[in-house]
Amino acid sequence: MRELSTQCCVVGGGPAGMTLGLLLARQGVDVVVLEKHADFLRDFRGDTIHPSTQELIHQLGWDEEFHRLPHARVERITIELQGRPVTFADFRRLPVHHPYVAFMPQWDFLDFLAAKGREFPSFRLLMSTPMTELVVTDGRVTGVRAEDADGDLRIDADLVVAADGRHSSSREQARLVPESFRPPVDVLWLRVSRRPTDSLPFLNASGRALVAINRGDYWQLAYLIRPGTFDDLRREGLTALREGIAQLAPDLADRVEEIAGWDDVHHLAVRVDRLRRWHRPGLLCIGDSAHAMSPAGGVGINLAVQDAVATANIVGPRLVSGTLAESDLASVQARRMWPTRVTQTLQVAIGHRLFPQRAHRDGDGARVPSFVRLFRWFPPLSRVTGRLVGIGVRPERIESRPPEPPSGGART
Repeated sequence: MRELSTQCCVVGGGPAGMTLGLLLARQGVDVVVLEKHADFLRDFRGDTIHPSTQELIHQLGWDEEFHRLPHARVERITIELQGRPVTFADFRRLPVHHPYVAFMPQWDFLDFLAAKGREFPSFRLLMSTPMTELVVTDGRVTGVRAEDADGDLRIDADLVVAADGRHSSSREQARLVPESFRPPVDVLWLRVSRRPTDSLPFLNASGRALVAINRGDYWQLAYLIRPGTFDDLRREGLTALREGIAQLAPDLADRVEEIAGWDDVHHLAVRVDRLRRWHRPGLLCIGDSAHAMSPAGGVGINLAVQDAVATANIVGPRLVSGTLAESDLASVQARRMWPTRVTQTLQVAIGHRLFPQRAHRDGDGARVPSFVRLFRWFPPLSRVTGRLVGIGVRPERIESRPPEPPSGGART
């Protein structure tokens, strides 16, 4: 078996893993990021870049380059509930350099982070290299086994960070047990072509519910259904699905036939959970590995990136000095658990008010939650929710200011 060693091995090349790998390398930490796929090109991933994340890009001095990437800007989230529009979140007055949510294909975001990471000589990104097993020595995680095109690979590490998503094999092998919460909805992701004359609210909840995301030449749609009802919907047939979308978005009525088959429908069984303990000796979980979120508001990506920043701030200097202790891993959890609890509580509470369990089956029972009246009576409340969605409960800032990378070119 081939072997290599590193100070930190990050399992998973999503937003949390790539952000952490980049920030650690920027501090001079030797880091290896494992990504099981050959590239980042996967549809229907979270594509939201929140104002707080863009503020980190600004802090790193990459503003202009980053915003040249294709993206759409959303300054307000307007929802239509039973035919009445209301602004639910307004980002325009946030105290940041970019007061809007940028919708950017996640593969562009991750490619950008990978390119920046390769500018640092201590950063290694291994694509097509899934982790197969945690290496445990005397009760401590001391590395991982992985597999690439050349066969088995062992990576010894001072710290392994699990950033491999809501179905994390790392946390499962570490026997870290999540606490689960009943999600109010599942999501069907679809896409339909877009015309410049289309006019769709971000969210329409009138019986059923539909989220519409402007992706330039097409709409990315999230059709919300009750958990466990996807098989019932399939039995009703594609025609019923198309009609349900057309009722919520009449502008798309002549294009719903573009949904040609069930292969065009990506079913996301929403999970909301969080670990009671995010770490064990030699291992730390962050992002969805530590706390799977509802896709509502795209805040899961925001929390994952903030987790990565907090981890780099707390753990990075300890890795550099060789003084890392499990208490440092506990400090990451202590700092990030509170915003996780608050965000998940709000997500679940709003979802259950939008889809109350006592509603009848017909139309899935979406209704106007009573709290929405507050936004109609007092519109400035949308600035409060704009801050909660756009910046988060506890935004992080990159603390360390290491030297710039050498000018010798990117590392492969």
